[in-house]
Amino acid sequence: MNLQSAASGFLGFLLLIPALQGKTDWKVTYTPSHICASKGSTVDINCTYEYPVNKSKSQRSSIPLESLWFTKIDRNDPVNIEKETDYKGRVEYSCGENQCNTSKCSGACTLRIRDLKPSDSAEYKFWITTAQTDWGYTGSPGVNLTVTDLQVKVVVLDTDKPTWLDLECHSICDITTTYYEWFRNGENSGIAFTQGTGRYYRGQVKDDRVIINSEDSYACAVKGFERFPSPSVYAPKTPSVTMSPSGEVEEGSSVTLSCSSDANPAAEYTWFKEQDDSVKGSGQNYTITNIKTELGGKYYCQAHNAIGHHNSTWSSVNVIEASSSIQYSTQRAFTVRNYVVSSAAILLLVCLWMGLRASRRASGLGEAAATFDEEESLPVPVYGNISALTNSSAPSAEREPIELQDL
Repeated sequence: MNLQSAASGFLGFLLLIPALQGKTDWKVTYTPSHICASKGSTVDINCTYEYPVNKSKSQRSSIPLESLWFTKIDRNDPVNIEKETDYKGRVEYSCGENQCNTSKCSGACTLRIRDLKPSDSAEYKFWITTAQTDWGYTGSPGVNLTVTDLQVKVVVLDTDKPTWLDLECHSICDITTTYYEWFRNGENSGIAFTQGTGRYYRGQVKDDRVIINSEDSYACAVKGFERFPSPSVYAPKTPSVTMSPSGEVEEGSSVTLSCSSDANPAAEYTWFKEQDDSVKGSGQNYTITNIKTELGGKYYCQAHNAIGHHNSTWSSVNVIEASSSIQYSTQRAFTVRNYVVSSAAILLLVCLWMGLRASRRASGLGEAAATFDEEESLPVPVYGNISALTNSSAPSAEREPIELQDL
């Protein structure tokens, strides 16, 4: 159980206290019990109340110590609507003086709310406490307030003549005023008239009917509250089309075209194909399953409502044959394979060339080394100084230098 439910239960228990004590003449009466009003208007919520005079008190005319209007309860206490931020500067109490006799006091109080908002829709109650008691009293149920926007209701009078329309300034509330302001493309176009219970737009009249221009937008407001017009009604704007999947579509697969357009009332959609006047589909999405090549081509959607219609630009659906797709895949695979084989062959040739070059360089170095060995093994000239040979066998420390002699 949340706080508000618990608080409501507690407050309901308080309301039972007078009955438990035998004091059944506490009363709060609301008239009427339900109010419906348009956004931006002003409303008065009225109540009358009675409470008994405690004869044991010296004062025979008891004055309420506190009275307030509320929609919410916080910690078992009603929240004064005058202190709520959402109502700041928009509410006013008008309560008269109490009238008392020997047994009871009575009074009346009015809550006025200006510049009504849809968020003001709630149940409103009046609460009093007196010097005789330490608890408060409120009647139940309270006043249920409904705040609604005006709506322009589009009525097609003749399906064969779509421009013969009635634009009615409509509200779920029973608005008694007979004057309304109409706006065309945001500008005031004059006062409309009332016919029966409807409020109709007086525009260009032809053959005693109102002609609605599909390029214009229309809104209405209660006279005196032009700051709070209804939402505008207008024909669909130029729709846009998206395709999923995008690009080429393979034969046998599926493709979905989606259409969207800004419109009020909401648009309905119809699909057409180039050079074909027949309707291909309806609805915001158009799906072609198991598509064939002959179903390819240019498509467009038409967005329409009671006021008018607009067509989208062409959207091309390109279908490719499944065999062409396979052939293309095969050719691509063959190309990739050839590329890989060619690259490998080139790499192999480069490796062989580098290996051959290295082998030749090694062979050249071998021949040079062999030539060098041959040069070292050539016979050394024999000198006549025999003592040099004898001297070569002595220890190095005792050797004498060898002197070369000319032959």
